[in-house]
Amino acid sequence: MKVLDLQCPHGHRFEGWFASTDDFESQLSRKLVECPICGATEVSRLPSAPRLNLSGASDAQQVAADTGEQQARVMRALREVLEKTENVGDRFAEEARRIHYDEAPARSIRGVTTPEDAKALVEEGIEIMSLPIPAALKEPLQ
Repeated sequence: MKVLDLQCPHGHRFEGWFASTDDFESQLSRKLVECPICGATEVSRLPSAPRLNLSGASDAQQVAADTGEQQARVMRALREVLEKTENVGDRFAEEARRIHYDEAPARSIRGVTTPEDAKALVEEGIEIMSLPIPAALKEPLQ
């Protein structure tokens, strides 16, 4: 099993596990390798070396590690939001109004709506928050 360091065009770094380098190249050419943060399939392989825990690590290595930790925290937070909210899909605006006007049980919901409907909800005093969900979290993990 080969563990490769990968990066998307947006600078998100992540690891990929492949049977071989040829397997990686094959999956990459078929656009099967995608960034777990943004879903981009334009992925490049980064140079990698054995990971040694040395006390004199460079600032650049520390920044990269901090960025990876922050991305992992964001992904955990998004997973928690997905677990604790009901997906009402394209009925979001309608359901948010029903909850706001006590026509439906109060609960945390998520879904999609048009920019016009989102603006109307805010104007009605209904608090909403736009939260883009990375493609990797939209489908069950395999």
